Amino acid sequence: MKNLLSAISFMVLMVCGVSSVWAAETAPIEKPAKVETKTTAKTETTAPKSVVNINTADVQELIKLKGVGEKKAEAIIAWRKENGNFKTVEDLLEVKGIGEATLESNRANISI
Repeated sequence: MKNLLSAISFMVLMVCGVSSVWAAETAPIEKPAKVETKTTAKTETTAPKSVVNINTADVQELIKLKGVGEKKAEAIIAWRKENGNFKTVEDLLEVKGIGEATLESNRANISI
């Protein structure tokens, strides 16, 4: 009788042990959370979130462009009044104070 109880106890422990191992094997594996790291280098952001039409924009719209302050915005408008609408984005290089760097940093945000 003692041997029978020992055998039953042993079987119960085996079944519990196997089922817990089986449960651990079939449990969904969680993916590690993404870790965002901060970089020490400054990243440049493109100034406007919307496109600025250089043929119709006023000073307030033009100063949204990176590197364009009030004076450059006024120069863009003055050029437009003297020469008519810009035909290409590159025509912006004819405006005093607007160089290649300013044009290239804003190219994606300029329309004509």
